[in-house]
Amino acid sequence: MKKAILVVSFGTSYPETREKTIEACEKRVAQEFPDYTVFRAFTSNKIIKKLKTRDNMHINTPSQALNQLKELGYKEVIIQSLHIISGGEFEKITAQVEKFKPDFDSIIVSQPLLDSMEDYEKAIEAIRHQMPPLKEQEALILMGHGSKHHAFSSYACLDHMLLNEPIYLCAVESYPALDQVIERLQQADIKKAHLMPFMLVAGDHATNDMASDDEDSWKSTLEQAGIQTECHLQGLGENPLIQAQFIDHIFMAIERVKARG
Repeated sequence: MKKAILVVSFGTSYPETREKTIEACEKRVAQEFPDYTVFRAFTSNKIIKKLKTRDNMHINTPSQALNQLKELGYKEVIIQSLHIISGGEFEKITAQVEKFKPDFDSIIVSQPLLDSMEDYEKAIEAIRHQMPPLKEQEALILMGHGSKHHAFSSYACLDHMLLNEPIYLCAVESYPALDQVIERLQQADIKKAHLMPFMLVAGDHATNDMASDDEDSWKSTLEQAGIQTECHLQGLGENPLIQAQFIDHIFMAIERVKARG
């Protein structure tokens, strides 16, 4: 029986970070699961369109990829999301998968990075592995994407689990906000903040909203508040421990396939 793993991410238009993160995750999946063929899809139509126009590079949406797998005769499909939370982008995947269920003997959507409590604990270990060593009066600020979806609470949960560490999580588009974290940094007498994206790729948000010299970037805002900054442009997809979490989720999905018989 032909078996496939469809690796789905939001996507990025930055070639260098795509290679270090999305492609690195896909290669790791291919190595770990040689009985499966690995395919790619992005959920961001905007990025898909940009890559087509700018680079003449075609990337499938989840629906297009599943249509292709159906035509190629695949019978078992596991879809691994490289998204961080079960938010709106993840729901795009589950909605698109629904109409393809009759076309495959087995089709399972595996969970994004933060699903169980164990996932949160593993993510914290991965952050410790990736972060720079901190001196006295230094802290790490993680830039999460944030969401208008109710799953935005995942970021607040992770931030709460980091309360005993000099690590703070902020979100670009939701809670916790940077101004709240600046207050906490000042109360803790932090003099220098290291900035790192808590996103799969170090793309537009990390490059522009976090690390640029723009007046309203996180770097500039912190420096205006009297806190020195140092930026680390590494996406989570580069982190071998984060890659391992996605691999674990695929193993769990395969167990679900076996349990169904």
